[in-house]
Amino acid sequence: MSLADDAKLLLIPTGYKTSKVYSVFPTDGDGDFTYTRSGNASRVNPGGLIETVGTNIPRIDHFGGGCPTLNLEPQRTNEFTYSEEFNQSVWFKSNCTITTNQIIAPDGTLTADLATSTGNGGGVFRFSSWTTTQKTASIFVKKNISSTVEILNASSGLNRVVFDLDSGTITTQGGTMTGTIEDFGNGWFRLSATHATVTGNQTFGLRPATNQSLFIWGGQFEIGSYPTSYIKTTSGQVTRQKDQCLNGGVADLFSSEGTIFIDVVPFKTSSSFTAISLNDDSSSNRCEFFFYASSNQVRFIIAGGGGGLTLSHYETITYNQRNKMAITFKENEAKVYLNGTLELTDTSVDEMIGLDRLEFTLFNGTLNFEGKIHDTRVYDRVLTQTEAETLTTL
Repeated sequence: MSLADDAKLLLIPTGYKTSKVYSVFPTDGDGDFTYTRSGNASRVNPGGLIETVGTNIPRIDHFGGGCPTLNLEPQRTNEFTYSEEFNQSVWFKSNCTITTNQIIAPDGTLTADLATSTGNGGGVFRFSSWTTTQKTASIFVKKNISSTVEILNASSGLNRVVFDLDSGTITTQGGTMTGTIEDFGNGWFRLSATHATVTGNQTFGLRPATNQSLFIWGGQFEIGSYPTSYIKTTSGQVTRQKDQCLNGGVADLFSSEGTIFIDVVPFKTSSSFTAISLNDDSSSNRCEFFFYASSNQVRFIIAGGGGGLTLSHYETITYNQRNKMAITFKENEAKVYLNGTLELTDTSVDEMIGLDRLEFTLFNGTLNFEGKIHDTRVYDRVLTQTEAETLTTL
């Protein structure tokens, strides 16, 4: 029997229906999670295409192939109107022409445009976009002739990110602007640039190499330090509401000694912290992971016996990347594991009683976890050090 088979509650995101994410174990429904999100949102479907799903449909995301993840994101607004129509006048073209609907876009429709630079500094621009609030611009790009493209603050040319579409890499990050590049298959990359706090209104720009061209689709501009899933717009801005995944399990699945394991990609959110919690719907008995993105830390917490915290331990992690962590617990002993290493043994913890739910939030339903869920498990036994180190190894 594998370690997965031994779990009392196992969530490897695959099965779902409206307002429900199914657990793998148990199979009788006692481990299933309640899911909510008001309004539409996008995901990558099993065929690798971006698609829209409706209200309260969990976003089981297949980006990159392989095993899917459960995508849990905060509320975000795409401030760019006409996100797929670069011929519209809101997109200012300087030494650049747009030819519409030239190739198949990442959502499988014939809606990707061709942007051709016709002179030095040619590109597509949006005015009064960068403001005093940290924001992230993103766009889907595919090479035609140009393999080099940059996202820049056109009001301050030093702030820019330069991308190489042949190698799928970032070659330059200038000023206070940082970027990401993600491979969406079939030659498409999603490029993003995040600008640190700036003074006054600035100008977003996307610029191919001089006298060269590339295909573009899906422009997005949002408050935050990282790009979230694509939000389509037409004549007005569109807001995607937050995802919530709560109340997995029942009391019979959990005991006063055991192990909680999570395999997640925590996003570098601007929130004070987000959390994943095994609890009794109160602060009295809980085993939690607190994600402090501002300090690049995760905090491991146990409260038991109806009293205060009896375990509080911090570790530094890399955000927007995969991390595996676990806490084993029983009366008078807890162990903390992170990415294959035993980080702490604490022999003074109180026993937790009455645990009856696992949820991707703080114990009181606030501060929802923001990130991708690969695997989550609760065991009714303390895993051995060898088992826990193996399970948490990346």
